[in-house]
Amino acid sequence: MILQTNVSLHPFNTFHINANASHFIEINNIEILKKVIAAKYPNEFNTLILGGGSNMLLTQDFNGLILKNNLKGIEVIHENEKYCLLKAAAGEVWHEFVQFAIAKNLGGIENLSLIPGTVGAAPIQNIGAYGVEIKDTFHSCEAINLETGETRSFNNSDCNFGYRESIFKHELKGKYFITSVTFKLNKSPEFKIDYGQIKDELSSKGITELSVKAISDAVCSIRRSKLPDPKEIGNAGSFFKNPVISKVKFNELKLKYSDISSYPAGENVKVAAGWLIEKAGWKGKTFGNYGVHKNQALVLVNYSNATGKEIYDLSSKIIESINDIFGIELEREVNMI
Repeated sequence: MILQTNVSLHPFNTFHINANASHFIEINNIEILKKVIAAKYPNEFNTLILGGGSNMLLTQDFNGLILKNNLKGIEVIHENEKYCLLKAAAGEVWHEFVQFAIAKNLGGIENLSLIPGTVGAAPIQNIGAYGVEIKDTFHSCEAINLETGETRSFNNSDCNFGYRESIFKHELKGKYFITSVTFKLNKSPEFKIDYGQIKDELSSKGITELSVKAISDAVCSIRRSKLPDPKEIGNAGSFFKNPVISKVKFNELKLKYSDISSYPAGENVKVAAGWLIEKAGWKGKTFGNYGVHKNQALVLVNYSNATGKEIYDLSSKIIESINDIFGIELEREVNMI
């Protein structure tokens, strides 16, 4: 176990923000994590667990301990003629795990292709895209209590999943280190292609026979056409959640904005945050070395050496603007550090 000090976090966040952590330990195996807990480091320091750094904005240096989750490994733990339980270590890259499942023709997560981040972060955020969320295939996860060192298994209902929400973002925030996640994937899946542009993308490619690979390829093509590659332009993907409003409020807006983009949400309506931001005139706006992406208004970008505070302040201005124009309060999806 090596405790590093004054470590640059620039390589560890997809926004490419220059910030430092006062203390940093790489968790390459569970034995290292147990030593960290035995040394009482999580009690001594303000502790942050870091996966791929793809869903956070560093607004300042981190005065505390970063535990970098590097746990690796994927295994089948049970299967029958209908489904397979596929277990992945929390440090596995999410998209690589999706591709592993697709290579085995296992369905359920193909719509979540190319989402940046790690497997361990997926249940924390209940990541979702194109009509699918992690909760739909999540079977269980194993996590270690950072105070006691005890291992606990969480099933689907334990996690209190909601829209980009889970128990790990609230009651248990920072208390557990997720070590692995198990998914229940189907051998004969029911495909979801009605959300977004998947059906159009499949049609443009002349694909009539559906498969997990065909849908994954379509999703990847759509995402690459709209979203900037974090390796080239600093960003954290969708910065804001799609707001859920009442049908009464939606109908009022529909009278004024006939082209408003929305989706059913039970008794309410989910409005596309990207549409709101674009309609308000923010899409493609730049402010020196940062701004709003030209192809997707949901994405804030760091073109070169912007600070986290600059991007945070931009998000605040967008939130204020959307509230003033539409009477809707946007909520940040990205975690502020």
